[in-house]
Amino acid sequence: MNAKDLCADFASGLGEMFVCVPHGEFHRIRTPYLYPDGDNIDLFLKRADDVVTVSDLGETNRWLRSQTLSLRRSPKQSALIADACLTHGVEFYKGMLLARCRPGESLAAVATRVAQAALRISDLWFTFRTRAVESATDEVADFLSEKQFSFERAEKLAGRSGRGWTVDFHVRAPRRSALVYVLSTGSRSAARSVAEHVLAAWYDLSHLAAGPEALRFVSLFDDTVDIWAPEDYKLVEPLSTTVLWSEPDRLAQTLLEAA
Repeated sequence: MNAKDLCADFASGLGEMFVCVPHGEFHRIRTPYLYPDGDNIDLFLKRADDVVTVSDLGETNRWLRSQTLSLRRSPKQSALIADACLTHGVEFYKGMLLARCRPGESLAAVATRVAQAALRISDLWFTFRTRAVESATDEVADFLSEKQFSFERAEKLAGRSGRGWTVDFHVRAPRRSALVYVLSTGSRSAARSVAEHVLAAWYDLSHLAAGPEALRFVSLFDDTVDIWAPEDYKLVEPLSTTVLWSEPDRLAQTLLEAA
């Protein structure tokens, strides 16, 4: 395949990744871009005279709001949304991302700008998740200190695959040391991915659970918000001891046990 064929093949494949179909008074574009939970980012086209407006009809903003219990964005999050819109040349109006395709402009280029803005704004979800996890781990650190456990936070350990894993706590107890992951998120839709991440970590670090100084693996679920399904707990149970943060004394007891 020569260089010209490569470019033609690329252009053909890229076009197939965007699907445009009638949708009521709009045309809907199914893009290959994904929200963090795996849903496709859809855009909608509407013509008025000689101008075509490209919009997400507020879906990105609605998706983002569904990922947090807070009804209001922080000033920093609002600033990041404004920055994303400015960078990609998109208007943020009544919760919608908008861009106009005027005569002589490329509709594909305008749609790509809106899709990129939606993708960047949806990534603000990671700031929600990070803040929730940091809050929970701070509380756990205070508890461990109160119970006079010796521990190290955010220790990075190498898995069998060669990947590095940052474990929330490495706790040293008289009988046996333990690694503790804090599973915390403000989003029900993100709960499964959090549990799957911890499962992958325990599997890759399983060599540390063997030998005379075998480490205990503890999955500590922050159940202060009712978002976890029974399947989430069962996912990590085969490789770790599951503890609920609503039962802190159970956590202390688990860390003190020899086996």
